[in-house]
Amino acid sequence: MELDRIDRAILREMQANARISNADLSGKIGLSPSACLRRVQLLERSGLINGYTVLIDEERMGYSASIFVQIELDRQNEDALQAFEAAVEDCPEIVECYLMAGQSDYIMRVLVQDLKDYERIHQQSLSRLPGVARLHSNFSIRNVVRRGIPELAR
Repeated sequence: MELDRIDRAILREMQANARISNADLSGKIGLSPSACLRRVQLLERSGLINGYTVLIDEERMGYSASIFVQIELDRQNEDALQAFEAAVEDCPEIVECYLMAGQSDYIMRVLVQDLKDYERIHQQSLSRLPGVARLHSNFSIRNVVRRGIPELAR
């Protein structure tokens, strides 16, 4: 889908505030409400907007730390990757997981309440994931930047 400057403006505003009303959005980008709504619906139907979410303050929910875990598998064939990925889906503490190129096969972000909580997750979940040869954990001190697609910020 080709995006023009109006589509990009819509995406920029919605990325900053997905709860913006159509009336406010149309005013900010200079379209009539009906034209703006048609554009948003087209972006949704195209799959470019594929959902809406709420960013929750993890610390206020009791999660004091993010642990970034690098995983090396003992095999990298399709069956091993599928088994690992299926098992990751069943671990609610894993909030992000990426297949990587480079030294690690996967990197994931795990939310924990404290170090004791991470020890439990490590023992009961992470070390039991299929095909894991090595786990390397990195502890986040604090989040510095969290944002959307860079080109929309311009």
